[in-house]
Amino acid sequence: MAAAVAGGRPVVALESTIFTHGLPRPRNLEVALEAEERLRGQGVVPATIGVFAGAPTVGLSLEQITSLANDAAVTKISLRDLPVAAALRLHGGTTVAATAFLAHRAGIRVFSTGGLGGVHHGAATSFDESADMTTLATTPIIVVSAGVKSILDVAATLERFETLNIPVVGYKTRKYPGFFVSDSGHEIEYVVNTPDEVAAICSARDDLHIESAILLANPVAEDKQFPPAELEDILSRAWAQAAKNGIKGKDTTPFLLDFIQRETNGRSVTVNVEVYRNNVFLGGEVAIALTR
Repeated sequence: MAAAVAGGRPVVALESTIFTHGLPRPRNLEVALEAEERLRGQGVVPATIGVFAGAPTVGLSLEQITSLANDAAVTKISLRDLPVAAALRLHGGTTVAATAFLAHRAGIRVFSTGGLGGVHHGAATSFDESADMTTLATTPIIVVSAGVKSILDVAATLERFETLNIPVVGYKTRKYPGFFVSDSGHEIEYVVNTPDEVAAICSARDDLHIESAILLANPVAEDKQFPPAELEDILSRAWAQAAKNGIKGKDTTPFLLDFIQRETNGRSVTVNVEVYRNNVFLGGEVAIALTR
């Protein structure tokens, strides 16, 4: 991987929490390996990022990915957790924040993920905001995602992106995607239609020495999305159950996503995988454009 970066070849970073915490076994390992193969099929070098025995690793091996995917005790590691994980020699799946940081340090310019973290509902009193946002404010990388996770306060998250000087650009759309659905109900100010336009924005940012990420919002196709009205109903019931069970803080996201998965009989997982495939492919195309 290091040789690919040094040689100016297209490289795309991939996070590990999608297969350590985001998908059920054994589908998680299948998706992780498929993502790498799809990139190789495009002529792009995949760099799956995680922490193995305390070592932050950019470009996990097949054996390391398999081990992390099958380890029920693996830790979820954000940027703040990296030194702790290193000292305690933990195995960990890296979040968007940790993955973006490590990818940038390794010289990788494009990172494909599923959905971003953001502002949680009730953050005005709980202060529950994802470290993804503040990390991306100081990490000059292109992040391809299908918006932020559906359980978040999308309006507040977009406001925070603006405050943090993080540009959000829609790929062939002005509708900000809502992860499981192609339209969250919020509009994007800027739109691009080709990977070359994304590369041009990246070059302009670098010429200006701006240190923030570029968020490329890539919606799932409408015929592949989860039915919006059904999702809204499930989310409403999920929040009510979380409140009833006293679920708070970092336990909220996994609880809500697990609730959605169970209530949809796994259909949400199918959409999740489709979202990820879509973003991995686009990330590959952007990485290629950056080499032209």
